[in-house]
Amino acid sequence: MALQTIVTLSILCLTSLPFSLSTVNFKCEPTPPIIPIPVYPTDVDLLQFALNLEHIEAEWFLFGATGRGLDAVEPELALGGPPPIGARKANLDVVTQRYIAEFGYQEVGHLRAIKSTVGGFPRPLIDLSAHNFATIFDDAFGFHLDPPFDPYRNSLNYLLASYVIPYMGLVGYVGANPNINGFVSKRLLAGLLGVEAGQDAVIRGMLYERAFEVLKPYNYTVAEFTTRISNLRNRLGMCGIKDEGIIVPLELGAERRTWSNVLSANADSLSYRRTPAEILRVVYGTGDEHNPGGFLPKGGSGTIARSFLRSHRQ
Repeated sequence: MALQTIVTLSILCLTSLPFSLSTVNFKCEPTPPIIPIPVYPTDVDLLQFALNLEHIEAEWFLFGATGRGLDAVEPELALGGPPPIGARKANLDVVTQRYIAEFGYQEVGHLRAIKSTVGGFPRPLIDLSAHNFATIFDDAFGFHLDPPFDPYRNSLNYLLASYVIPYMGLVGYVGANPNINGFVSKRLLAGLLGVEAGQDAVIRGMLYERAFEVLKPYNYTVAEFTTRISNLRNRLGMCGIKDEGIIVPLELGAERRTWSNVLSANADSLSYRRTPAEILRVVYGTGDEHNPGGFLPKGGSGTIARSFLRSHRQ
């Protein structure tokens, strides 16, 4: 009874105030930028380069969760580009399917945000076939897995295949950050980076929960799979350790005090960064930014990716 009286008196006090919350002039807009230039010309190429990865992620997550890609969800964002090779619905449990569907729709928003801010290009040719993933996992282990790795077989396989993709977007945005100057460009990049990091953390967290589970029919744990993929990306990137599995030696753990590695980060627990050339070496699977393959069999699109292809031909 006493509590009810207090609540009643509180409501009476609030309603008797000479103003309401709806009339209070709260300031919600950010402080005006020191240099009021929305997008620098040099920002455009870097942000457009990211569309290569965003297109890969959008098709991968949308098809994996729903069996339909960008052409069914937001066809105008494809700008007439070719449909992906081999993409299909994965055999996912209910919870994983919800996560992946959300990620897919988030990637649609990313594509729209980038293209509406700096323009874009048609979706490049993307290879999401089981054969391409099998090749990647064979390269990671140094021999042919038997049977070939199938990313669409079940939730765990799909999560391991997903481990391959969003992290490259994350480190790419971290790498681009120092070279982005416009205040609108910076806001866009920060927003993209935040969600990419979140997606990567969710995938790594789900895999971490099953770190010591042996993936059948292979005699390797989930943790070993992540380590092999990370090592492959380090070899292809050719710029040292910028990638780590979910279990690491103590010397690579946070403050050298833990082997747990849910988030991949450097000695100061800061995200690693990669250049566009490094990213192409990894995404192409060739270790050479001039030699397409892997997820982008005809190469990436945009000024930066095409410049590497042109310089190779000259």
